[in-house]
Amino acid sequence: MIYILVLFGSFFGICAILGLQVLLRNRNVRRFVRSVNHRTVEAEERGWNLPETVVEKPTRSPRASAIALQKLRTLLRQAERASSRQDFDEVERLLIQALTVEPESIEAQAQLAKVYLTVGRDAKAEAMYRELVRENGDVSFYANLGLACYKQGKYEKAVAAYGRAMELDPKSPERVATVGRACLAAKRYDDAVLFLEKAVERLSRDTELLYMLAECYKHTGNRKKVEETYQKIHRLHPYDEEIKNRLSALANA
Repeated sequence: MIYILVLFGSFFGICAILGLQVLLRNRNVRRFVRSVNHRTVEAEERGWNLPETVVEKPTRSPRASAIALQKLRTLLRQAERASSRQDFDEVERLLIQALTVEPESIEAQAQLAKVYLTVGRDAKAEAMYRELVRENGDVSFYANLGLACYKQGKYEKAVAAYGRAMELDPKSPERVATVGRACLAAKRYDDAVLFLEKAVERLSRDTELLYMLAECYKHTGNRKKVEETYQKIHRLHPYDEEIKNRLSALANA
């Protein structure tokens, strides 16, 4: 009987000791958590930036990457051949498949955006070119973004996109001309005059630009400049009946 009492007493004593250890451990954990929370709040109040742990994406094995790259190149070549046949539905299908293989392919995105611009799906083209210029500030992407906006009648946005292309390629008179054309469409005639005059200095035989410049002079009320510009066109095309009529109308006004 004594042995049984001693056995039960030892058992309950061990349980009590283990329970006490668990309680102490939980108390220490709660105290640690409270201290961490307290320090975090203090840090936020002081304006400290707490760095976040960046979880990196799992990388593909070199073999898988090589297979994906080869498949991407094959799809791009097939899309190029379909584009030469002007089979744009097939081109779109192939490029979407290419982006499924490699979603970050700038080349596939650029080709698909160009397809949308070519077939007149200008809203989709604009959306894709906006993504492209965020990832890669290529001058052609800004130029095509400007064209997509221009075709939709978003002339102010076209001015901004064409203007960025001009900043990236300042020596090109064609870039300057596109900004002038967009300014004319946006009815920003004074700005259009500045850009078109600059473009005409290098593209002096471009009658389309000269006509646009004359139109800007009309809107700004500069009759003398209108006549001078018409005379330039007449010297380039002396048998053009339209310009003869315009000069005649201007003389009789």
